[in-house]
Amino acid sequence: MKIRWLFFLAIIIMLTPITVYAEQQSPMEKLDDISDEALQMVKFQRYEDAKKLLDYFSDQFTSINGTTKPLSMDEVRIVNTSHDEAMEAAVSANMEYEERINKLTKFRLVIDALATSHQPLWTEMEEQIMTAFHQAKEAALNGDTAHFHTNFNTFLSLYNVIYPSMKIDVPVENIQRLDTRIDFINEFRSQIVNNSKSQQELDALDTDLKNLFANMEEDDADPSLWWVIISTGSIIIMTLSYVGWRKYQGDKALKKNRSRDLKD
Repeated sequence: MKIRWLFFLAIIIMLTPITVYAEQQSPMEKLDDISDEALQMVKFQRYEDAKKLLDYFSDQFTSINGTTKPLSMDEVRIVNTSHDEAMEAAVSANMEYEERINKLTKFRLVIDALATSHQPLWTEMEEQIMTAFHQAKEAALNGDTAHFHTNFNTFLSLYNVIYPSMKIDVPVENIQRLDTRIDFINEFRSQIVNNSKSQQELDALDTDLKNLFANMEEDDADPSLWWVIISTGSIIIMTLSYVGWRKYQGDKALKKNRSRDLKD
């Protein structure tokens, strides 16, 4: 019976962090929800609804900015810039659908980066970004200028979507190193295609991009998950220890009974 209660206690402990999180959504997480709703409205081409949500976001952001953990000046600037671009996408009369989506996605990723301390959404674009870059790199190595330009432009477009949110999560020196390499390749495109020595910049950028995403994966573990793992492990050890102790006590009692029977 006691063992059953111990397992029941373990289940309660495992569920507690989930329940607490659901009940205690932070103001920034609420803003994250609003940004996601605005993105969904643009996906369904409900631009007026997207504008209303973005207006509501602006009001809420202003009201919470002084009541929660203060954002840095750079973070506030990134939020305001991405919000302005998202609003432009919602109210524009002739902007292409894909560009609207990119601007709202950029805004959504920025707010998510501020709202979460692990697994930011922008890292989910790793495969798309690396695929476009590797296709550009392969085209350059093959001397295929047309495909290099096309694929590198695709890479730049995708990279531009995650760039503001990257600046929230990634150290400045890493951002600057990426900027330098990308700017060089972009400025000297013809040289990259025709000069094998210049193509070494593609290898260097490839390494930096891989490190960018790999470093984020190392920091992705949710502290609450570690708490659950440690707590659950402790409960399991305690339960097994109790079972072992009961078995030991039972064996001891059995030996005593046998000894008494032999004496009788």
